[in-house]
Amino acid sequence: MNGAPSDAPPGAPSVNRLVPAPLETVTLPEAFAFPEGVEHWVRAVFVASVDGAATIAGHAGGLGNDTDKSLFALNRALADVILVGAGTARIEDYGPAEDDRQWRHLRQGRTPTAPMAVVSHSLDFDFSSPLFTEAPDDARTIVITCADAPAQARAQAAEVAEVVVAGRSTVNLSAAIAELVSRGLTRIVCEGGPRLFTDLLRTGDVDELSLTRSPMLVAGDGTSILHGARFDPPADLSLASLYGTDDGYLYLLYRCEG
Repeated sequence: MNGAPSDAPPGAPSVNRLVPAPLETVTLPEAFAFPEGVEHWVRAVFVASVDGAATIAGHAGGLGNDTDKSLFALNRALADVILVGAGTARIEDYGPAEDDRQWRHLRQGRTPTAPMAVVSHSLDFDFSSPLFTEAPDDARTIVITCADAPAQARAQAAEVAEVVVAGRSTVNLSAAIAELVSRGLTRIVCEGGPRLFTDLLRTGDVDELSLTRSPMLVAGDGTSILHGARFDPPADLSLASLYGTDDGYLYLLYRCEG
C-alpha cells in the first residue's frame, strides 16, 4: 500500500508529538499515515471526553474541535473504504463521503471519495436516503449483511448498493473484512459505532485505534466507544503515538495487541 504523503496544504492544522520523544510539530498526514508493507489495515476512529463519553445528546459532533474535524476528514481521505454500523449510520444521518478539498491530493490514483460500507443484520434501511441514492457510481455504498437477512430487503439493497453476504444468521465480520480486501479495499477506516467496534475487537479484526480525547466532562449515562459484555481478559493496547494541540485536545494512536 502507498504511504500517505507528508505534505499538507497551507493553513492545514498541525499537532505536537508528545510520544515518542522528542517533542516535534508535524502535519496530520505525517502523524496519521497508514503503515507500509501490510496486506490490509483496519483503523477505528473515535472521539471521547475525558470521562469516556463518545456522544453529547446522542451525537459525536459536539466533542470535537477543528483539528479533530480535519483528522476525521483525513482518515476518510486515506481510506479505501469507510466501515460503519447501521445504527450509527441512521443516528448520524450518514450520506456518502464528501470530496474534501483540503485532502483531495491524497486520493490521486483512486476514486475521489471512498465508498461507505454499512454493516446490518436486518437491513432496516430507508433505501431512498442519500447514503444510497447520492453515492457516486465509482464509490457505491456497500451493504454488508448475512444470508438470513430478509430476502425482500436484500433485493431492495441490491438495486441501490453493492451487497456483500458474510455469514448465515449474523454477519461474519472477519469474512466481511476479507471480502473488502479481495476487492482491493485494504485501508479500512471504521467509524463505529460502539457495538461494531466491540464486535470487531472480539474477532481480532482491529489493528489500530485513532482516539481523540476531548477536554470535556460529560457525565450522565451516555454512550462510550464500546458496547456489550465486558472483555475477559481486557483487550490490550500499545500506545504508538500521542499528539496534542494548545486547546487541550489529545490525539492518540493505539495498536491493538493479539
